[in-house]
Amino acid sequence: MGKAIFITGTGTDVGKTFVSGLILKKLREGGKNAAYFKAAMSGNLRGNDGKLIPGDAVWVKQASGTAQPIEEMCPYIYEHAFSPHLASRLEGNPVRLDVVKQAFDKLKLSYDYVTVEGSGGILCPLCFEKNLWLENVIKELNLSCLVVADAGLGTINHVGLTIAYLRARQISVKGLIFNHFHPGNMLEEDNLRMCELLTGVNVLACVKDGDEDLDMDAEELAALYAT
Repeated sequence: MGKAIFITGTGTDVGKTFVSGLILKKLREGGKNAAYFKAAMSGNLRGNDGKLIPGDAVWVKQASGTAQPIEEMCPYIYEHAFSPHLASRLEGNPVRLDVVKQAFDKLKLSYDYVTVEGSGGILCPLCFEKNLWLENVIKELNLSCLVVADAGLGTINHVGLTIAYLRARQISVKGLIFNHFHPGNMLEEDNLRMCELLTGVNVLACVKDGDEDLDMDAEELAALYAT
């Protein structure tokens, strides 16, 4: 049975998918049998055959070089670029926790390390009518979190609130990864120190725009995953 971890973010478009692709690539280059999973993807385009293309999964597959089939990566794919609860309501395909868990458990039988990416920030409804939120998925799958944050202005507040929310829900936080980082930038360097002091959570890596490698040792990264 494989191990897994959940990648959440301090908000939408902070770079969870970009970082997830780098994580998967690092694990694969370290000789790990690794997979990617996302419960629900919104804002996807249709191919020539009319079928929806899970854009995040396609990007992760290309960035990481994984041979994992796209079909394994996401059980719920939506066209509307809305929160999954609204997109699913409009498209008549609500997210069900049992379906998500079944797809996840199947991956854990075939892969040693499963990277699970969230939708938007941590406070994201997947199916409001069923009171299903991202935190329910995290708890049902028994996962700890890595938090991806933008390195720029405002991140102290966003990181502090995100980690406070996770801790209030008894969800373990393994570390922070900062995206859109500019080495030597006084503001961003200070943000890293302040976020560590505020939360007690270590910054594990900083990712610059266009990076093709995660500045972490593959074994150190793999050690964050849990059964």
